[in-house]
Amino acid sequence: MANKEHLKILKQGVEVWNNWRRAEENFTLVPDLTKADLSDRDLREGYFREVDFSGANLTKTNFRYANLSGSDFIETNLFEADLSHAKLMATDFYKADLRGAKMEVSNFLNAKLINADLRKASLIESYIRDATFHRADLRKANLSGAQLLKADLSETKLNEAKLTLASLCQVNLKKGDILNVSVYGTSAWEVELEGAKQSNLIITKANEPVITVDNLEVAQFIYLLVHNKKIRHVIDTITSKVILILGRFTKPRKAVLDAIRNELRQHDYVPVLFDFDKPSSRDIHETVGTLARMARFVIADITNPRCIPQELGSIVEQLPSLPVQPLLKYGSKPWAMYDHIKRYPWVLEIHKYRSLKDLLGSLRERVISPAEKKWLELNEKG
Repeated sequence: MANKEHLKILKQGVEVWNNWRRAEENFTLVPDLTKADLSDRDLREGYFREVDFSGANLTKTNFRYANLSGSDFIETNLFEADLSHAKLMATDFYKADLRGAKMEVSNFLNAKLINADLRKASLIESYIRDATFHRADLRKANLSGAQLLKADLSETKLNEAKLTLASLCQVNLKKGDILNVSVYGTSAWEVELEGAKQSNLIITKANEPVITVDNLEVAQFIYLLVHNKKIRHVIDTITSKVILILGRFTKPRKAVLDAIRNELRQHDYVPVLFDFDKPSSRDIHETVGTLARMARFVIADITNPRCIPQELGSIVEQLPSLPVQPLLKYGSKPWAMYDHIKRYPWVLEIHKYRSLKDLLGSLRERVISPAEKKWLELNEKG
């Protein structure tokens, strides 16, 4: 239960509360308002008197219909707090613990969090229904397992957020920034994505090789194809714009892979990156093979390869209608058994580049065009 003395101070008003919080002797004190009923309260008292709840223990506190706009909840414990119908405009929830209530109760029902700061906040298993997060900052926030129903997240920043196992139904993400987000197991139904910036969505588990795509809806489709053998047969009838990029995610190599991906986007392709540097808990061979069967062609940076030789060899042997364009930086050499691969006619000549600038300048003429030409040649014969 709430500390009676702390609750008594808060009831004297925001100014009294804030002065008490800021007193030198209270710097290390953690206010405890556990399970306090602060519903229907206006805890604002004008534009310059927002309540300071930073670092406080507000576990299961009732804030229903309260006005908390502009308040300070930095690193505050709001575990299972009820913020339904609350006004939380421009409120600071940086690193706050907003983990969810029981599933039958929405802890954000109709809450207004316009322009709120939720960077690095924990919203794990939160139930967010009919809430407005318009222009909120959710960068690096953890929404794993959260349930979002009819929520407005338009123009929000979700960069590097975690949506692992989250459920999004009729969610508005228009004009949002959805970059480098973990979306493994995320379900999205009737999600509005017009004008949203989407890239580098990670569809694999943390302990698996990284596979990224550039669209939330495509993310689900790609993951389903990788893991569902029956659906894979449909791929053979699809003329795809998917380009599989193989390489290593070491710092110097990743810069090259990212640059290739960005350039491919400019040419209306759907690049899919596969990282060989992380350990896998599943069959890498099967995963790469599935992605390859979806691709129009493969671009493989074979500079300082690791697992690439084995997987690339398997792709070349099994997929005779899939062009493969190898890349190699000057000063490097292919692995010893590369001669076995290059004898296949659908493997193009190695394109050597001196620098990233050199590669990008020649990508269209020396990489994309030859691969497209080979694709047409192979498929006309087929």
